[in-house]
Amino acid sequence: MTKVRKTTMLLVSAILVLATVLAGCSSNNNKNEPSPSPSSEASNTPSNSNETPSEAPSDVWEFGSEPLEFSMYGHYSWYDVPAWDSTVAGRWLKENKQLNIVPVSAGGNPEQKLSTMIASQSLPDVMWMDRGADVERLRQAGMLVPFDDYLDKYPNLKTWMGKDLNLLRSEDGKLYQFPNWYTGRPNGNAGYVINKKIYEELGSPPLETTDDLYNYLTAVKAKYGDTVVPYEPHLAKDLQGLGVLYTAFGENYLYSYLNASLRAVPQGEQLTSLFTDPVFREAMKYIAKLYREKLISQDAFTQTVDQIEEKVMQGRVAVFASSSPTTIAMQAHQELAKQDPNAGYFMIWPIHKPGLDKNKIFPGTYTALGWNVNVITKNAKDPEKIFAFLDWYTGPEGQSLLFFGPEGKNWKGFDADGHPIFTDQYDAAEVLELQKAHDPIMWNGNTGYIDPAKMKYEAKLPPEEQNWAARYQSTITWLTQANATEFINLDPLPDSELGIVKQRVDDIWDQAYAQAVMAKDDAEVDSILDKAEKDAQEAGYADLLAFRTEAWQKNKAIIAGN
Repeated sequence: MTKVRKTTMLLVSAILVLATVLAGCSSNNNKNEPSPSPSSEASNTPSNSNETPSEAPSDVWEFGSEPLEFSMYGHYSWYDVPAWDSTVAGRWLKENKQLNIVPVSAGGNPEQKLSTMIASQSLPDVMWMDRGADVERLRQAGMLVPFDDYLDKYPNLKTWMGKDLNLLRSEDGKLYQFPNWYTGRPNGNAGYVINKKIYEELGSPPLETTDDLYNYLTAVKAKYGDTVVPYEPHLAKDLQGLGVLYTAFGENYLYSYLNASLRAVPQGEQLTSLFTDPVFREAMKYIAKLYREKLISQDAFTQTVDQIEEKVMQGRVAVFASSSPTTIAMQAHQELAKQDPNAGYFMIWPIHKPGLDKNKIFPGTYTALGWNVNVITKNAKDPEKIFAFLDWYTGPEGQSLLFFGPEGKNWKGFDADGHPIFTDQYDAAEVLELQKAHDPIMWNGNTGYIDPAKMKYEAKLPPEEQNWAARYQSTITWLTQANATEFINLDPLPDSELGIVKQRVDDIWDQAYAQAVMAKDDAEVDSILDKAEKDAQEAGYADLLAFRTEAWQKNKAIIAGN
């Protein structure tokens, strides 16, 4: 999933249900999956790293052997760590593993909260936050605990993430970040959701190319007028469904090129201006045409997630696209199908410009590092014990607890692949509710473990009984998301000279992007982007691109093992 997912996936959406939060997964490419813990019913030697397992050090602390309590803070305006007793997993961990987590609220203003905590030296023990500038600010101030001494003692993270873990290391060579939803193979939910009833009422026309999409949206407007939104792009201010459309115009063009952490297009070994890129300009002219003809939500830049969800839930959307449409679409499909068996939603293979290879179109991206990270501050009394918990939490036992509930009813023990063995009492509805309820405490999800585990159950069911999101993840979305790991960590520090340049370029982008979408014709799109390019260059865009190019090349070297 993309960083937009971070900002709204949360939204994210940020917060996803079952298959959605599972944004994608499996173990690293060409690697086997680790075995369950020694206490599992079956045990294999972990083999998804190239290292030979060694005997655990004698001073390993066993999670659950004695009480552990720590404070935790989520550095987001839309999120607060929930009360620990409010979830099944929290209560189980408190009763069975003697763990208590004390929430610290951001109060809706995380930047102010963080500054206040730093100034008063009252940082929480653990912080859940985006990778990047804030983490580096804390590290440079000497406020974070490095994890290097813990990796061999508590090996789940090292085993599952392998050498990609090095991408999280700071300039001093140490590791301070425990990732969330890290993975080694395609995952994600970006793409197009189609209203089944509307589609069939219009004769089920082809929906493969950008021409097909335009003709279809025009037909929707002609038949349904203002009662149906032809193309719903989710939160346009966060790119979302408009970013998905951008990828239809170039083979191997990535949604990530539009993100604030990149805002550039690779050409050879250099990152170049997005404003002058011909593919971007062609896509913006197509999008502006849809907007002019009222085929796109006219309040796309101002609407809220609740308003979007209401439209989709009521079936008043013909095509719904975003970086992660599955959460809303799955719930809407279930509700609409209850009322009318012919109603609901389905997903299609990504739209492409005529003449392009449909198998080289990627509406979404994923990275090996996943979404955000956990850091442990030096205020923590027992940092090693906290790491031991996080490592347990990201392993088979912790992930199975979060997704399938406490061992006993829905699952019992692990099979030879290290996945939970599902019982005859497995309750799919209960599991779905558990996953939705546990989503706010999924702080270090292991997509490489949990998705194959989930799919093992779903694969046994006929298609009509499979989880809606899981079905389309396995047949469409995971097959059409591109690896953007090489483009992570390209931002300068915000208070640096280049950090100020970045903010200026972002401001220019925000204004120009919205203006281009609302342009009256193709010529105005070009004029708007020409001015944006000029303003960005005057603001120092070339220097920012040079900085990011150097960081990008370093990433590629690390990934290559150099």
